[in-house]
Amino acid sequence: MDMQTSQFDLTGKVALVTGAARGIGKACALALAQAGADIVLGLRDISTGGALAAQIEQIGRKVLPVQMDVTRMDEIHAAVDLAVRTFGRIDILVNNVGIGKSNPVELVTEKDFDETLAANLKGTFFTAQAVGKIMIAQRHGTIINLGSQAGFVAIATESVYCMTKAAIAHLTRCMAAEWAQYNVTVNAVAPTFIDTPGTQPDLDIPEFRQSVVNRIPLGRVGDVSEVAWPVVFLASPAASLITGATLLIDGGWTLQ
Repeated sequence: MDMQTSQFDLTGKVALVTGAARGIGKACALALAQAGADIVLGLRDISTGGALAAQIEQIGRKVLPVQMDVTRMDEIHAAVDLAVRTFGRIDILVNNVGIGKSNPVELVTEKDFDETLAANLKGTFFTAQAVGKIMIAQRHGTIINLGSQAGFVAIATESVYCMTKAAIAHLTRCMAAEWAQYNVTVNAVAPTFIDTPGTQPDLDIPEFRQSVVNRIPLGRVGDVSEVAWPVVFLASPAASLITGATLLIDGGWTLQ
């Protein structure tokens, strides 16, 4: 491996990916493994991780599925503790969990509001806190939070989701400012509409998909790999001087 290529090599690193069962989380776990990292799969239901764990083992990496509903503080701490006991450290955290129920502002219920904030914001914060403590003690680490273009533009019927993703961008800056002294970097990625199991019901409606594509200058929705590989970059030595940044992966949507 030449010097340039080695800057993207994650061999020997340990990465925890939350919400790893499908979609962007699954793609990030596989891409990090392909780059050389051993993987901790944070799963809301640990029984869903068997096939993905087998794929990672086939790549030649170690893998540890953990029960990790990020809306439950006990599961966050138990999962992080098990990861550290198993691997000795956590070098990379990908904070991927996110939900969002579409509703006009006037119809949003308290239940929907609380559930969205619990998963998207509270879960991100306290997972980063738990892993951040490990990274502070190690004096190194990198955290990548999953934001969204929805944190930068208004999207009708997505007010609560947009609010949480805007908060993720600023939380990323705040954590980066506090933890830089410990050689811990904190960044975020902010994708546009990506083909995932979660977006499939909407994107399978031709009129909706076309309305989305019409807003994207590059003329298409994204593939999960187009989020996963930028995450690998931010986790790699190549990004060692980047912290507090949110990388828009939006095909140009927010240029308009």
